[in-house]
Amino acid sequence: MRARFSFIYISTWEEDRAISLIHDASTNESLIKTQRKVFTWSVTNGMAEIGQKGREDSKAPLKGLEFIESFDQPAVFILKDFHAYFGIGGRVPDQQVIRKIRDLVPALKQSPNPKNVIIVSPILQLPIELQKQITIVDFDLPSFSEIKNILDEMIQTNQANERITFDLLPEDEERLAKAALGLTLDEAENAFARAMVEDGRLDKRDVDIILEEKRQIIKKSEILEFVKTDLKIEDVGGLENLKRWLQKRNKSWLDSAAQYGLPAPKGVLITGVPGCGKSLIAKAVSAMWHLPLLRLDLGQIFSGLVGSSEENMRKAIQTAEAISPSILWIDEIEKGFSGISSNGDSGTSSRIFGTFLTWMQEKTKPVFVIATANNIHALPAELMRKGRFDEIFFVDLPTKKERVEIFRLHIGKRLGNPKVIGEFKLTEEILELLAESTEGYVGAEVEQAVITALFEAFSENRAIRLDDFHKAFAATVPLSITQAEQIHAIREWANVRAVAATPQVDRIEYRKEVPGSEAQEPKIEDIHATRGGRTVDF
Repeated sequence: MRARFSFIYISTWEEDRAISLIHDASTNESLIKTQRKVFTWSVTNGMAEIGQKGREDSKAPLKGLEFIESFDQPAVFILKDFHAYFGIGGRVPDQQVIRKIRDLVPALKQSPNPKNVIIVSPILQLPIELQKQITIVDFDLPSFSEIKNILDEMIQTNQANERITFDLLPEDEERLAKAALGLTLDEAENAFARAMVEDGRLDKRDVDIILEEKRQIIKKSEILEFVKTDLKIEDVGGLENLKRWLQKRNKSWLDSAAQYGLPAPKGVLITGVPGCGKSLIAKAVSAMWHLPLLRLDLGQIFSGLVGSSEENMRKAIQTAEAISPSILWIDEIEKGFSGISSNGDSGTSSRIFGTFLTWMQEKTKPVFVIATANNIHALPAELMRKGRFDEIFFVDLPTKKERVEIFRLHIGKRLGNPKVIGEFKLTEEILELLAESTEGYVGAEVEQAVITALFEAFSENRAIRLDDFHKAFAATVPLSITQAEQIHAIREWANVRAVAATPQVDRIEYRKEVPGSEAQEPKIEDIHATRGGRTVDF
């Protein structure tokens, strides 16, 4: 405004907040020497000074621009939703309005009284004729301090309300405010109010209610999917190395991490044998960190319209950053970015891949990316360079100890009815026996075997028996046999390029490389040949 820019364009949904900030800047002596009157224009009220009634004779856009031209005092004019005259939605632009704006530019610059025109609109739409005359100014969503102030004000206002209990430590207040980042001030206020009245209590558990409000933003984007999950990290059997790595990075987006000079983690690439819990980890991390989980379907990114695929990727990134801190989950990433060197799509895949790589390298917002891949050989080498992901983890066939935990989880989760349990007792001996019988099974096959055994009992309307599990095992041909060559190739790749998700102490327990082979105590040097993943424990 001090530089006498004639026309400024601010794209934001927060019209009232923008007008308030513009008014403060126009009347603050410490910010601007020549204070200005502030007018707003809309097609319903015409031109009106802040706090005054609108002029009926200025409701037409041309009349509003003529008022600006003839006004002879320092002023700022805020035009609401003026994008409607610039040809949005396929409509023909209003050439008279566009021409009048172009005529106004030199008149405003040469005026003895400083005047600025600011267009405030939720949509950025500029005709070609005005692209050199109008300056676009970014208007960020509310900062952490602004949202924290709203939360503090609401807590102070409702402290005397006997129907609402507040149980918040300073860290909990910070977590609530961080969870509301990406919302407008009105949305954040509504989310906090809903959290208070939902159960008459405001505490750290209300983060989930804030995230539910964020879900509305994702629903409207149509590119990202908000994944709601009740999974806990304890629901993932095994993979202790990966789980410990993730647990140590919990709360890393809070100010307490900044005291250690720590940046927010970028993300992890999880590769390995299909059905061993890669996607499960992504869902469990969301619950453990209390952050929204956004699933990016790369198939939705690629659109038939020229140029729209690149725009879809940019929108997905902007949405993920708008509601950060968040987790962006890309399942089977190799299917979206494989074959980018081919010219079959005129380079669209390469451009989208380049946009994603640049963002991964340069991003500053706390968006944690979890990418999973089954066929790691199909991924471009650039994606796996240090700086894109913090770490690459390899998830192998579960060890005996991990299979014990997987059986404990799935049987314990399903056996709750005394009629189904009968005389069956889930002892450590039984778990050990089941784990021994399922050498070479992936986690998904263990779960399916439990379900098959329960169907055996259900079909005969009786309690579950141990031999039901053995029947299920006999009917299963595990993935380690049907895809032995592919699994071996993945292990060879991961041996020097990835960190094992299973700790070294658990991998030593693995006795047989191929189901049915003779059990033998492996040597330490043989572990790396048969069990992929670098020896790094967290």
